[in-house]
Amino acid sequence: MNAVQIRSAERALSVGTWLIVAGAMLYSILTVTPLAAAHTPERWDWTAPILPLVVDAAVVIVVRLDAVLARLGGNGGRWPIVLRWMTGCMTLALNVADSALQKDLVGVAVHAVAPLLLIVTAETGLAYRRAITAAVLALEAKQQTDRDARERAAAERRDEAARRAREEREHTAALAREQREHEARMAREQADREAAARREERDREQARERAEHEERERLEREREQIQRERERREREAAERAERERAERLERERREQAEREERAARERAALLSGGPASDKLPEDDARAIVAAAHAEGLSVRTAAELCGWSVGWVSSRYAELRGPVNGVPVDLASTGR
Repeated sequence: MNAVQIRSAERALSVGTWLIVAGAMLYSILTVTPLAAAHTPERWDWTAPILPLVVDAAVVIVVRLDAVLARLGGNGGRWPIVLRWMTGCMTLALNVADSALQKDLVGVAVHAVAPLLLIVTAETGLAYRRAITAAVLALEAKQQTDRDARERAAAERRDEAARRAREEREHTAALAREQREHEARMAREQADREAAARREERDREQARERAEHEERERLEREREQIQRERERREREAAERAERERAERLERERREQAEREERAARERAALLSGGPASDKLPEDDARAIVAAAHAEGLSVRTAAELCGWSVGWVSSRYAELRGPVNGVPVDLASTGR
């Protein structure tokens, strides 16, 4: 049996099952509705078809879900079995109830046909579907096994062909390698002979160059020694000149410091006399003004120290702030 035949059988089973379910539902509605209407208050007669519809709807759910579970190879457990038998028994009871109440055995038998057929069809259809699912799984497993076997055989054939091709390539490569090694050996021997001749010539050339190089190095060392001696003497002379310059600068710095210190003492002496009661001589006044300017005293203070007017002291300050006739004023040399 192939997949086409399995699908055809499964389709025939599905169509037959649903035809039986539809016929049983229609027959059940037509049979049960008068019974339900007879046992329902008159104003609720219109609800009589609801009961067979509800029961048959449960039958449809059971049949449909059993078909899906069987196709997937699953098992819903005991509750689907309970629902299947409960709905079947309810359908059977509702269909034969009217005839049983009237003690009509023929009617009971006639009305029991559709429910019993529905119950047996549901169970049989479930068994058929499970068997079909098992057959499909077995067929798929066999097909997968056949495919695997074919793939393994094809892989083995490819491996064998690849092995033969690899051996041929290796044989061809070995022959080519031997030929190349022979040619390389002959070329190497020829190259060794030529290299030996070049090496002898190179050794002679290197010996001559080495002698010339040693002579140049000797002359270079002599020149470098003379140069180093000259640089040493120049460095010593530069160091002596630098030391002399540093000593001279230090001496000048000390002399400058002494002059500045002496000038500071002279300014302090000039400014220590306090305010003058009378106008001092001009030379003394200029010396005091120069000292006051150097110390940063105000014009009025300088005027009080020398006894001269503020205007005269201001003129002296102006002269001290700038060159007089292009010559800077030397405050340190200004005395009484």
